[in-house]
Amino acid sequence: MTTELHSLTALDAAAKIAAGEITSEELVRGCLDYIDSREDKVGAWISLNPDFAIAQARRADESATLGPLHGVPFGVKDVIDSGDLPTGYGSEIFDGHQPEADAACVAAMRRAGAVLMGKTVSTEFATYRPGKTRNPHNPDHTPGGSSSGSAAAVGGEMVPLAFGNQTAGSLIRPAAFCGAHAFKPTHGTVNLGGIFELMPRLDTLGYMARSVDDLAAFYDVVRGQDGFTALADGLGRAPRIGLCRTHHWTEAQGETVEAVESAAAHFAALGAEIDDCILPAHFADLAQTHSTVLCAGLARSMAEIHRNHGNRISEVLLGMLDDGAATEPKVLAGALAHADSCMMEFPTVTADFDVLLTPSAPGEAPLGHGMTGNPIFQVVWTLLQVPCVTIPWSTGPNGLPVGVQLIGRKGDDDRVLRVAKWLDARRG
Repeated sequence: MTTELHSLTALDAAAKIAAGEITSEELVRGCLDYIDSREDKVGAWISLNPDFAIAQARRADESATLGPLHGVPFGVKDVIDSGDLPTGYGSEIFDGHQPEADAACVAAMRRAGAVLMGKTVSTEFATYRPGKTRNPHNPDHTPGGSSSGSAAAVGGEMVPLAFGNQTAGSLIRPAAFCGAHAFKPTHGTVNLGGIFELMPRLDTLGYMARSVDDLAAFYDVVRGQDGFTALADGLGRAPRIGLCRTHHWTEAQGETVEAVESAAAHFAALGAEIDDCILPAHFADLAQTHSTVLCAGLARSMAEIHRNHGNRISEVLLGMLDDGAATEPKVLAGALAHADSCMMEFPTVTADFDVLLTPSAPGEAPLGHGMTGNPIFQVVWTLLQVPCVTIPWSTGPNGLPVGVQLIGRKGDDDRVLRVAKWLDARRG
């Protein structure tokens, strides 16, 4: 019975549990069996205790249904605290560190009857030094980062749901590389208590799953949405789509160009209104603005770690911390003012569209494990604090997944998810 349970979507699994067709314990054991068969090659997990996961599943089976994802296992990125499993923040400095309590997001899922499967690999402090994880579709390639373990676990069918987060491109890019669906909501929508802080202005909790419906249910549980209403399929009319190639289109590889343009053509064939959305010229500087803001934030949030453990921090992160510490106040103030100005302008720039269609990443996952890929197609949207969804769309020249990304205005989370579902359900 357990041989194919690992491949169920979260809501399909929850429905089968609620109907008595399977138990949470059977589902969790099915996932654990599949993890056991693949973990040596993929390395998605940093902390996994099968007995702990099974004990939770048994409690879920003995309990009344507490939420839409009752009995469903989920992974947690290793920069997000868990009171029952270690949280090392992707660094040897915190090896074996045991938080006293769950992060707010983990606690919300457990209150709703979901099963904490384990902790997934993060890059060093959710920045750029890779961990042990490999791409589940070809282990010679990167899974992306920093939410590398979560993306590999979901994209590799080890677990139906996993938390990631994004301060630059840490959620959308690895999800696209590993063939997972992912959602970065509007900044500030949920409690980030218990998540390692990098730069509060940018830090956003994110969600990975196997369908847009799963993303919506996952998000609803964490934000404390009363009751459960299935996500609407589209907007009740033809959506208006802005094809936004961004100022970094020259960095898109052939497979990404083909994916975005074919998605636009598919939207149009389905009856959507498609037109180009060209961002103002001064938006071209937002990538550098993001870097300035991020490094300055890192220098503040990691000052104590830098001071006490600088010899145990990677060279790339040390460089970012040094750059941030050297940023003059007037330079940071100018960067923040630029970000604020573009944030204020963005609703007007996109007023003719329901969502924007844009690349998820420059191309398929790069070969090798020394880097996690270029976040250029995420950093602008992270800085603007807007909601983003990536859906798997096609494959590249090496047969690896290529995603496309939908972008909304701040607060338009539901609209972006609904349009994503409308497209995803009809992509053939």
